[in-house]
Amino acid sequence: MNPVVLAAAFALGLAIAIGLYLVVATYNDVVALRRRIDKAWANIEVLLQQRHDQLPALVDAVRGVMAFERDVLTAVTNARAAWTPTATIPAQAATAAATSRAVRSLLATVERYPEVRSAENVLALQAGIERLESMLADRRELYNDQVYRYNARIGQVPAVFLAGWFGWRPRPFFDAGAGTETPPVGLADAVAGPDESPPAP
Repeated sequence: MNPVVLAAAFALGLAIAIGLYLVVATYNDVVALRRRIDKAWANIEVLLQQRHDQLPALVDAVRGVMAFERDVLTAVTNARAAWTPTATIPAQAATAAATSRAVRSLLATVERYPEVRSAENVLALQAGIERLESMLADRRELYNDQVYRYNARIGQVPAVFLAGWFGWRPRPFFDAGAGTETPPVGLADAVAGPDESPPAP
C-alpha cells in the first residue's frame, strides 16, 4: 500500500481516536458535575425541610411572652408558609433568604427577653435553628461552587459543542440574596418607632 495512504489513514484514525476520547472524557466530567450538583441540592432540601418543621415549635415557645413582638412572629410564620419543596430553585432561594432574615430578627429579639432567653426549651430550639442556618450557609456555598464549575465546564470547548446534543443547560445558583449575612434588627423596632418600647421583662 502507498506509504502516503497509510500515513493519511493513520492520521485519520488517530484524529478519530482523540476526538472520541475527548467526547467520552468531557461527557464523564459533565455527568459527574451534574451528579454533584444534585447531591448538593438534596442536602440543602433536607435542611430546608428540617428548618420548616422546627420553626413552629420555636414560635409557639416564645409567643406567649413576646406577644408585643407580633410583627416578628408573623414574619417568621409567613416566611415559613411561603416555602414549598416543589418550587424552582430560584424561588426556593428567595423564600429561604426571607426566612433566614425573619429567623434572625426573631433570635435577635429573643435576646431582649431574659425569661424567654433562659428557658431551656427555647435555648434548645434556638441552638437547633442556629445550627441549621449555619449548615444551610455551608451547603449553599458548596452547591453554588458545583454549579459554577458545571456552568463553566459546559461553556468551554469541547463541551460547548456537545451541550446541545446532550441537553446540557446552565443550572441556577442558590442565591442567598442581599442582607442575609448580617443579622437584622427586630422588626418591631422599625414598626414601634423611637417613642415605643416593649414592656419591661
